[in-house]
Amino acid sequence: MPAPFDEIEIGQVVYLGEVRVDARALEAFIAAFAPGWPAERGAPDAMVFAIWTRLDAASVINWPQTKRLGVDALRWARNPPAGETLRGRMTVMGKDPVGDGKGIIIAQHDLLDEAGRLVFSCLTRSVFAR
Repeated sequence: MPAPFDEIEIGQVVYLGEVRVDARALEAFIAAFAPGWPAERGAPDAMVFAIWTRLDAASVINWPQTKRLGVDALRWARNPPAGETLRGRMTVMGKDPVGDGKGIIIAQHDLLDEAGRLVFSCLTRSVFAR
């Protein structure tokens, strides 16, 4: 996407990039934030959210997004194991011009595993420049 608000279309799908669940990063995350979590269960939910946040932040650098209003409707489907590659995508669900030079985009963000199965999903509301 980078595109001005008026060029963003409902139903548009944007690729957010991909990241591999690194075994050493998984061990470090568990030690710091989820002591006792067995690594064989895969990445804890908080690590999956952190992976999505990293992909989302990197992908919006060139977008005309000015503010994230909310991240909600969080849903975890599974905990990916070390070595699995996760791919992010964003689907524009709605948009609304809210004044001079601004519009709100409602989007669904998904992390999918290598087989295309859902790992994590959330809805976001963001303000975009027009």
